[in-house]
Amino acid sequence: MDRVSPFDPDLLRRRPDLEAPELVAVDAADRLLLDVAAEALRRTDGAIATIGDSYGAVTLGAVDLTGRSDLRSFQDGLVHERALARNAAEQGLHRAYRSYPLSPELLDGVSTVLLRLPRALDELDELAWTIAAHARPDVQVFAAGRLKHMSVSMNAVLARHFGAVTASLARQKSRVLVSRQPLAVPATAFPRRSGHDVGLDRPLELRAFGATFGGAALDPGTRLLLPHLQGISVGGPVEAEVIDLGCGNGAISAFLALSRPDLRLHASDQSASAVASTLATAAANGVADRVAVSRDDALSARPDASARVIVLNPPFHSGSTVHEGIAHRLFDACARVLTEGGELWTVWNSHLRYRPVLERTIGPTRQLDRTSRFTVTVSTRRKRPHG
Repeated sequence: MDRVSPFDPDLLRRRPDLEAPELVAVDAADRLLLDVAAEALRRTDGAIATIGDSYGAVTLGAVDLTGRSDLRSFQDGLVHERALARNAAEQGLHRAYRSYPLSPELLDGVSTVLLRLPRALDELDELAWTIAAHARPDVQVFAAGRLKHMSVSMNAVLARHFGAVTASLARQKSRVLVSRQPLAVPATAFPRRSGHDVGLDRPLELRAFGATFGGAALDPGTRLLLPHLQGISVGGPVEAEVIDLGCGNGAISAFLALSRPDLRLHASDQSASAVASTLATAAANGVADRVAVSRDDALSARPDASARVIVLNPPFHSGSTVHEGIAHRLFDACARVLTEGGELWTVWNSHLRYRPVLERTIGPTRQLDRTSRFTVTVSTRRKRPHG
């Protein structure tokens, strides 16, 4: 390791994720997790894995505690992978860990797992199943969360996969659940699956892995948006391609591929789970040959002015915090990637009143539909200033 100074968690930052005074890169649950797991980390002769460490506090903190340079890390979000990498580089710890997908390789030979508890029980279920199936028989799982986001249902989910689940004392409104004795696991329950009548000649089949927002459900905003997408017109140098930004479970891409054979779809999401879900949804609907899927953060891999149409159902959460900034960041990305005259089709929570933001960031915006909960709009990319 190229250490230049002692690890300082207070120097961690969230970028390239949204940064704001009320959003933090390290919290009390991170600190409690490291304190509760410290003895196990120092004594283990097995590998160490971290899961769900948003910005590096847990991974780099474990490196600092153990002096080891072989930690493994899995983060569902690409933005979190990039934030960890930047924080590690700035603290001289970039060679101390390696990023893995959620896979047997992540957990082979692992005896200690440090996990930030997800809010979704399906995500926790998939993570616990994967650990129990592939880690060492003596694995200990230390799973931390903020009390306001924890429930007794989490203990029950962990108990499906481990013979012993205990809880630490609470500190600063945080707690750690400790799981041991992995049980024999049944066949995986993922991806979840469902079918939905959306006016096609057959149900729209949806598939979702554990961390995919909304699971295999068809959320009401997307349901309101889908019939309007028949009005998409694509032309120009990137004819017949539509970008589905933040593709989630792949509902929009699969619907367009089924209902508009003249279109090719490029689905993009920063979540590894969403990418896998969209691939599974496309295959389930027989349109995998027309839906390309990539894991990318806010279209960072796309050139400027390279897309004629983007479809977006923007999130309004940054982690567990409701924050409009995440949608604004995606609108900025769309403005960069759209051609002049290109269109952003979007559905958003009506109370958020995004229309002035869309007018300012993209260009003239017209409303296609509105309910008390959701608004559907189309924004046309204004001409770029010259010079």
